[in-house]
Amino acid sequence: MATIEVGNGLLLREDERGVALTGDGMELRGDFSRMLPRLRHGALQRELLVRAARVRGVDAPTAVDATAGLGEDALLLAAAGFSVTLCEHDPVIAVLLRDALRRAAEDDRLRDVVARMRLVEADSVEVLEGLVASPDVVYLDPMFPERRKAAVTNKKLQLLQRLERPCPDEEALVCAAISAHPRKVVVKRPLKGPNLGGVKPSSSLSGKVVRYDVIVPPREG
Repeated sequence: MATIEVGNGLLLREDERGVALTGDGMELRGDFSRMLPRLRHGALQRELLVRAARVRGVDAPTAVDATAGLGEDALLLAAAGFSVTLCEHDPVIAVLLRDALRRAAEDDRLRDVVARMRLVEADSVEVLEGLVASPDVVYLDPMFPERRKAAVTNKKLQLLQRLERPCPDEEALVCAAISAHPRKVVVKRPLKGPNLGGVKPSSSLSGKVVRYDVIVPPREG
């Protein structure tokens, strides 16, 4: 068993079950298997993210998840048929995500889905600016200050909050997403939260606690 200190009283620990982030008696481990009920066809088609990201007339859609985190939203997109590039700049979260992808690739129930997911450990703005081909969708779910002030119902997420920082430049992030010339940019926001970077969406899909804003950039030419 290997253990590494990562700061803020947190440890990365690897054992026979994979890699976990631990601290204050809590443990966080990437686990795509718990998402399986949401990947069933009927349930998947009801997911607001899948509905917001859907593109018509494209047989093999592509997406960039510019704020990958533990990859659960990217998994939904991949299950819906997207080939997804996941960008994660935090090295600790990237380790957790890489380990979750590795274990999912060994699971017969998830292997085909995660085969459509590719992790890039880099700044998402730089990745978006360096794309050779435009993706069909760019997905954004940035950390932002309001989340830190809210009550956290899932104590394990407190471990991630010690690592993740609010998006330092929301305007740069959304501008990079639009400048990548996707068919649409999908942004996850709190139900009553402000528009990301002040950019007004073309449409929105709202749930009980979150909404998905859809920005349709002007087409090239």
